[in-house]
Amino acid sequence: MAATAAIPHPAGLRHIAIIPCRWGASRFPGKPLALLGDMPLLWHVHQQCTNARFIADAIVATDDKRIEAACHQLGIRCVMTSDQPTGTDRVAQCAEHFEADAYINVQGDEPFITPAAIDAVSEELAHLDDEFVAVNAYSKLSDAASALDHNVVKVVIGECGRALMFSRQPIPYPRDEYPTYLRQLGLYGFTRRGLDIFRQCGRGPLERTEGIEMLRLIEHGHQVRMVPSAESGISVDTPMDLKRAHEILLEGSGEFTSLSRSD
Repeated sequence: MAATAAIPHPAGLRHIAIIPCRWGASRFPGKPLALLGDMPLLWHVHQQCTNARFIADAIVATDDKRIEAACHQLGIRCVMTSDQPTGTDRVAQCAEHFEADAYINVQGDEPFITPAAIDAVSEELAHLDDEFVAVNAYSKLSDAASALDHNVVKVVIGECGRALMFSRQPIPYPRDEYPTYLRQLGLYGFTRRGLDIFRQCGRGPLERTEGIEMLRLIEHGHQVRMVPSAESGISVDTPMDLKRAHEILLEGSGEFTSLSRSD
């Protein structure tokens, strides 16, 4: 897949994508280098970033020498970081090496995230009100199984697209009527100020309990702007997910297909 040349951001801003990758995922060790088709998973994510119109650069951030070596072989820019508790902490450390107006965290296990979704986050960041410190993409869930799946992170959204809560449980609870469930995508955007705020906030009990890093901002009283995306993609969390991703790749003859899944 040939990369599309980035065009100047319409607001004259420099936005870069950072892809956090670690080796030691408990459910799928070595996941970033697992082959999807004939290329590693992280390569597919990087391609999607480079095909986004408003992304000036795309960098992998890792603390693993095997991932670093693979990136060098593939011609992908890579920065080594220290061990970090979350992908966004890794992104924040990597961002110290690059001057930009905003940084977009594209999760390394989202091979089907679309360039259009990345651009939507970039455009929202360019016009972000001061009350918001981050932007997060979301999509609708179309099946009950995904709403019940703890690997799929759900989000509840209030007025002005403000995130109220994230959870692995099906929220809101369908007491009187069946709600529309929304899936959080592994696509987060931050201004430099937003990244600094994220790093300054300690991990609170909600984040530690749910294992959802964006809860750090919510439980410290900061606002996250949610942006809709028509593409829900598929996150590769387990070897079974990778098998499913192979099927999507084959069925689409290389074209990415929309399915509902998250990490």
